[in-house]
Parts: sequence; C-alpha cells; structure tokens
Amino acid sequence: MLRKIGKILGFQKDEPQSSLHDGEADTIPIPDEKIRAVVQPPVAAEQSRLPQLIAGCAQSVGRLRDHNEDAILVYSTLFSNQDSYVPVGLFIVADGMGGHKHGEVASGLAVRVVAREVIQKIMLGFMDIHPTPPEEGIQEILETSVMTAHRTITKESPGSGTTLTAVLILDKHMSIAHVGDCRAYAVNGQGKIEILTRDHSLVKRMMELGHLTEQEASVHPQRNVLYRALGQGEPFTPDISTTTVPESGHLLLCSDGLWGLVPQDEMVRIIQASPSPDSACQRLVSAANTAGGPDNISAILIQLPDFSD
Repeated sequence: MLRKIGKILGFQKDEPQSSLHDGEADTIPIPDEKIRAVVQPPVAAEQSRLPQLIAGCAQSVGRLRDHNEDAILVYSTLFSNQDSYVPVGLFIVADGMGGHKHGEVASGLAVRVVAREVIQKIMLGFMDIHPTPPEEGIQEILETSVMTAHRTITKESPGSGTTLTAVLILDKHMSIAHVGDCRAYAVNGQGKIEILTRDHSLVKRMMELGHLTEQEASVHPQRNVLYRALGQGEPFTPDISTTTVPESGHLLLCSDGLWGLVPQDEMVRIIQASPSPDSACQRLVSAANTAGGPDNISAILIQLPDFSD
C-alpha cells in the first residue's frame, strides 16, 4: 500500500576553461556537442503521484426557488509519512425538504453534526501521537452520527426535515450513509455509471413492488414524497454500506434537483468532457437549470486516484 517519493537528483558541471592573453580574459567558442557533454541535464529518480482525492462542487438555487435549502460539505486531505500514505475524504449532500418549515436549517444541522462526529471519532485519531483505531467500527460511527443529527433536528428545528448522503473515504475503503433521495453515483473511466444509493421515496418503493414503471414514476404526482428523512418520524434507520473504492474514475453526489432533470448519459458526457471536477460540477448545475431548474441543485464530484498502480 505504501509508496516512496523519489527525490530529484541534481546536475553537475565542469568549470569552463579560459586563458589569459596580455592580461585579459580570452573567450573561446564552445561547440554545442561540447556543451552537452559538459553540462549534464537533471536526472529525475522514479516518482509516483500521491493518491489524492480531487474534488469539485457547485450549487444553484434553481430558477423557481427563492432560497437554497441544500447544504454540502467537501473535506479532502492526504496524510503521507515515510513510505505510507492515506487519502482521506468526507463528502456530504443534504437537501432540506421543501414544504417543511426551515428546510435549510435542517440540512445545515445534518451536515454539521455528521461532519463533527466523523471528524472527532475517526479522522482526528490519525493525528494522535500514537494513532489508535476508534472504539466503534466505521459503520457504527456513521450510523450514530446520522441518528444524532436526526435527534438534533427534531429538538432544534421541530417540523423540519432533510435528506442526507455522506461518503467517507479512508485509504481504499469507502463507507456511505444515506437517507432520502439525494444520490451517490460511481462513474468509471469507460463511462459506465452506477447508482450506489437507494431512494427512500414513495415511487421508488412502488417500483420495487412492481406497481410503477420507471417512466410512470418519473411523472408521478407524488414522485417527491419521501418515507424516510432526518427530522421526520420514528423509528428511523439510515442505510449504511462499506465497500472498496473503485480503482479509478469519479464519484458523484447530488441532490434530486440534478439527477431528476439531467439524464444519466448526459451526466457522464459532461463529466468526461470537463477538464476538472469543479468545471464538471458547474456544467452539471447549468444543465439542470437549462432543463428548467425547478428545485435547488447541488453537486459534488470526486476524481479518484488510480489505486491499480
């Protein structure tokens, strides 16, 4: 797992020769081949790129809303020491529920509480003088953080609600905590896109039961109705999963203001055609606004390192 960063070797010159004639320095032209033989170019030792998580993000209030109820968090870092490296990232999208009081308050609380719990219990452990693994497992910490956010919203902003999708990356492992209908996608280098989360929506449940087709669900009048959200109802259980980070490609987190309007093949085309994750996010948000922009739009795109090296 660990890689060594090669150091750049210096170059060496011989001192140029000169002669004195009548007390003055005499300049002698040197042929190009002589210069190349004397002045050696820098020789680079073998190097490897560190496996950074390169992330971009973008948001828009949309074309029909007058304020933004979405909240996002992008946290990416890399710890490298001696022959070891650990890429670390926490990425969260939360969509405050429209029609509920203070949806923006709920989404902001959800993001802050989950980020605080994960950073304190997991990430700060890497910075200890004697690093130790957390007492709880990663999945247990994620579940506890979401439940804490749920209770905080219920107490601090009763009647409000929010969805939440959080992705935690530690080295080559990825854990996802998910509630509601924000989504996480994996997009590989060949353009294949895969949904990593399951919508907690009424129409999705009806599709699973065979009562609706995908086409019928896309125009159903209750397509935005959720049966699971933070701050709304008990009992409450988030979806938690852990898997290996894809060897390369991208991860996309977004609210339904994006995926509900921009087809998956168009999202892939934009991602592949963009020079950076930040540029891709700007273009994805623009595409959703061009398609009508009836809702708030949030996107986070993470370019994954090539772990196959």
